[in-house]
Formats: sequence, structure tokens, C-alpha cells
Amino acid sequence: MRYAPIAVLLLAVLTPGLAQQPPLSTPGFKENNDLEMMTWVEVKRAMVAGKTTALVFNGGTEQRGPQAVNGGHTLIVKQMAQMIAEKLGNAIAAPILPYSVNNSASPDLPGTIGLPGPLFAAVNEQVAEQLIKNGFRNVVLMGDHGGGQQELAEVAAKLDAKYSPTGIRIVYCGDVYLKAQQELDAWLKANNIPSGQHADNKDTSTMIYLGQNKGWVRMAEIPNAVGDPGSRPWNGIDGDARQSTAELGKRIVDTKVDLAVAQIRKLLGTAAAAR
Repeated sequence: MRYAPIAVLLLAVLTPGLAQQPPLSTPGFKENNDLEMMTWVEVKRAMVAGKTTALVFNGGTEQRGPQAVNGGHTLIVKQMAQMIAEKLGNAIAAPILPYSVNNSASPDLPGTIGLPGPLFAAVNEQVAEQLIKNGFRNVVLMGDHGGGQQELAEVAAKLDAKYSPTGIRIVYCGDVYLKAQQELDAWLKANNIPSGQHADNKDTSTMIYLGQNKGWVRMAEIPNAVGDPGSRPWNGIDGDARQSTAELGKRIVDTKVDLAVAQIRKLLGTAAAAR
């Protein structure tokens, strides 16, 4: 302890003017479309400027084969929600729910955390209600997982009936999942690329494209990424992921974003979309 004053004096001598140095400036923050990365001031300013549509895009946590990380759904929609919001021009993405309707948790393929349908629906209903209380005039419910699509549609219909008389709309955008799956499967078939229902070329390519060098996909596993749910032991892949590429991922993401934007605009109409 007796040496502390000497150390302080030496530091002052070696760094003249230290006490007069201004504090480090914080990097500038550009307002974006991500509610959880905005301050309330920025959200309110954006809403006054016309961003009164909130996107509630549900993710999910589940095993995705040996080649892709368990948080794939959530990682994907975190970026896609931003892309959809940007293309709409009047929307802000709400925080992503990392759980979907799923009952496939297993010690054989650990990594899945699912919710029962009623709880999933209740959470989405409460989130929508909270966004309305925050001042949003439109709420769009979406999901990146097959489980939960019906629940989202039912919640949207219930709340829209409640709020539409006041000019507030709550809608379900199913094209981002259901129609996209149909169109993409048809395109893959026409181009002789195998498809599947889970952790296949569609899912894995999307993660390669959006994940870039973030480690979302274990690329060394791709050559062997093919599975059969009927076989045992099952590796978690329903389909084939061996032809997964970033190029294919871009096509998939672009298709989903375009379908989502088109349906949201159609559902809300020109007048509502402009609010």
C-alpha cells in the first residue's frame, strides 16, 4: 500500500495531461428497424415518421442435424425480420421468440426446446397486445417453424376481430413459411436438387447464406448431411443437405422476404400499410 502514491505519481509523469483528456466518444448509432436495439426515443421517432407496423417473427430452438446449430430458426428470422421491415419501409421488428410449438425434445438428439400450442399462442397474444399498447397500429404474426402456424393464424384472427373496429390490424403472414415451402420445393425438384422437411438443403443453405462466417453451419459435415427419420440411429435430418450452398440460400431468403412483403401489403392494404 505504501507504494501506491509513487505509482500514481509515476503514471502522471509518464502521461502528462491525463486528467485533462476528454472522455472517449461513443460510436454513432444509426436508427434501424430492430426494436430491441433502439431506445424508446428512437422507436417513438420512427413511429411518428410512419413506422407503425410491428413484425412478430417467431424463431425456434431445435436440433438441425449434425451440420447446423440448434438456434437456426431464431438466427434466421432475426435477420429476415430486418430485411422484411426494411423492404416494407414502415415496419419495426419485435424481439424474436426462440421457441416454437415442438414436442420432439429427446436425449438421443439433444437441443430441442419446444412449447405446447396453447402456451405459444398465449405468448404471441400477449406480445401483440403489448405492441398495441406501445402505439403500433398494425401487428404481423409470422413463424419460421411448421409447428405454431395454426396458432398464429388463430391469434391473429382473434385479435383482429377485437381491434379492427378501432382501426388497428393484427394479421397472420403465412406465405413466408407455407407458400415459400411449396414454391421452393417445386423449384428444387425442377432443378434436380433434393429437398426434405427438416435440416435439408433449404434449411442448411439458408443458414450458410445468412450466417456467412459466423459458424452457424459445420461445413465439414455437409458431405454426409443426409438422413432418414425411419432409420435408427437417426441423425436428425429429414431429407438431404449435401447440396447446400450460399447461392441456394440467397434464393430461399429472397423468395421468403418477397412473399412476406407482398402478403403483408395485401393484408393491410395501401392505407393501413402507410400508417
